[in-house]
Amino acid sequence: MPRKGGSTPPSTRFRRTDSDSGIRTCIILVVLSLVMFTASVREGDNGGVFTTMRGAWMTITTPIRWVGGAVTAPFQGLGNIFTNLTTDQGRLSDLKAENERLVARNAELEESEQTARRLESLLGLQSLYNLQSTGARIISGSTDSWSSTVTIDKGSSAGLSVGMPVTDSNGAIGQIIKCGPTSATVRLITDENSAVSAMIQSSRAQGILRGSVDGTIRLTLVRTDQTVEVGDTVVTSGLGGVFPKGLPLGTVLSVERTSGSLYYEIEVEPLASAESFEEVLVITSLTEDQKATSEDVAEADLQDTAPSAAANAEASSEGEQNADEQEDVSEDTEYYEESSEEG
Repeated sequence: MPRKGGSTPPSTRFRRTDSDSGIRTCIILVVLSLVMFTASVREGDNGGVFTTMRGAWMTITTPIRWVGGAVTAPFQGLGNIFTNLTTDQGRLSDLKAENERLVARNAELEESEQTARRLESLLGLQSLYNLQSTGARIISGSTDSWSSTVTIDKGSSAGLSVGMPVTDSNGAIGQIIKCGPTSATVRLITDENSAVSAMIQSSRAQGILRGSVDGTIRLTLVRTDQTVEVGDTVVTSGLGGVFPKGLPLGTVLSVERTSGSLYYEIEVEPLASAESFEEVLVITSLTEDQKATSEDVAEADLQDTAPSAAANAEASSEGEQNADEQEDVSEDTEYYEESSEEG
C-alpha cells in the first residue's frame, strides 16, 4: 500500500537522480569535446597545447599499438585462412568455370591468329607468283606407310582435276593424282613415285627432283660440270607445263661427286614437312610467262646431250689409246722377230 501523504519511495528518487546525473555528464562531455575540437582547429599546424598533447599521446601509445599489432597479426592470418576455407562453394565453382571459359577463349583466339597468318602467307605467295589458283584445306594424311599423300577438301565440283600442282605458303608441295567430286588426293614431292622438273636457281642447272621411300628428296641428272653448292635454292623449271616456273621446292642439303660419274648426288631439304600442311593452293592454270620458254627447253636439251658427247669423247679417247697400245705391241713383235732371224 502507498505511504500516507503520497511521498515518493527513496529508491525511485535515487534512480531519477542517477539518470539526471548521467545526462548532465554527457552534455558536459559533448560541450567539452566541441570546445577542444574548435580550439584544435584554430591552432592548425602552427603548434599549441592541443598539438603538443596529441604528439605526447602518439608517443606514449605507439609502442602499445605496435605490440598489439604484433600480437593480433597471427590471429588475423588465421582469420583470413578460415574465411577462405569457408568461402561459399558456389562462388568457387563460378570462378573455376569462368577461368575455364577464358582459357578456352584464349586458345580459340590464338588458333584464329595462326590461321590468319597462314592464309596471309598463302595470299602473299599467290600475289607474288600471279597464280591462278583456288584455296583448299588438308583433311587427312596418308592411309598407308609406303606412300606420301594428303587429302584436300575440294574436288572436281570446285574445278579441280588430276595433274594440277599444289603449293603451300612456302612453295610447291605436290600434285593431284586422284580427284573426286568433293575431295582430291595429292601426291607429295617426298613420295617415291614423285618426279618434278627442277633446277638450281642460281646456276640454272637442270635436273629432276625425285622422292624416295624414306622421305628424302634428291635432285638427279645434274652434270658435274654445273655449279651446285650447299644452301642453293631448288625451284621448279617449268618444263613439262605442269608446275609454274620458279616455285620454290627446297634447299640443297648435300652435294657429292662420285669418281667417274657424270652426275652429282644431291640431297634436297624440303621447305616444310607434311605435318605442317594445313591450308594449300591448287594451281588451276598457267599463264604464258609461267611456262618454260624455248630457251629453257634448248638449255635443257643441251644439258641432256652434253653427257652423251662427253661419254662419246671418253670412248673415242679410250679407242685411240687402245689403237696406240696395239701399234706398240706390233712394233715390239716385229723387233723380236728380226732379232730372232739375225740370231
